[in-house]
Amino acid sequence: MPRFHDHYSAVAPDTWRWPDFSPAEIACRGTGTLLVHEGALDALQALRDRLGKPMIVRSGYRSPQHNRAVGGAPASKHMEGTAFDISMANHDPEAFEREAREVGFRGFGFYPRSGFMHVDLGPARQWGERFPARAAPFAQEVPPAREVLAESRTLRGTGAAGVATIGAGGVEIAQELLAEAQGAILPLVPYLDTLRWVFIALALGGIAVAVWARLDDWKRGRR
Repeated sequence: MPRFHDHYSAVAPDTWRWPDFSPAEIACRGTGTLLVHEGALDALQALRDRLGKPMIVRSGYRSPQHNRAVGGAPASKHMEGTAFDISMANHDPEAFEREAREVGFRGFGFYPRSGFMHVDLGPARQWGERFPARAAPFAQEVPPAREVLAESRTLRGTGAAGVATIGAGGVEIAQELLAEAQGAILPLVPYLDTLRWVFIALALGGIAVAVWARLDDWKRGRR
């Protein structure tokens, strides 16, 4: 025997035995009232179990006034709590219909433009234009092509700049240490100063390469 609730929040948790659905999902969208039809909800849960993926309920129970407001059929099974409109966003319509028939749904309405299918426990019938065949339920996601990190011109340029900068700093430290060393080593100091400038030039060149690579990639639309 169907049980009516003035609001879905009044449903006692220990009486709700359909784990993949909530009273709020099945209740009237316009008034919040709920008619619990156990046979229909058992079929809905059985369908969810067979499909093995979430089902988005677009419309479950409808109060008579809400059914009129949305333009539902005068004798809509939604008002009996035995009809559900299910989104096909994450389902293959053909597989969904097949499994729905297996669990006992007999009424089918197809709404491909709105993206949902109506199922109910009323007499065997169907209406609407069927969903177009899908080559695959979901399109395979292909990540965008990216330059291999180890081969990146930008990485090579910034790496060269980093190494050269470290080298210049190391030479400067060594120069200061040698300046404090014995006179026998002092003749090497001028050469170290030249080496430091060589590293600085390499650093600037690496930075220039990195900037050029970024600009070139941007022009080619690679980033």
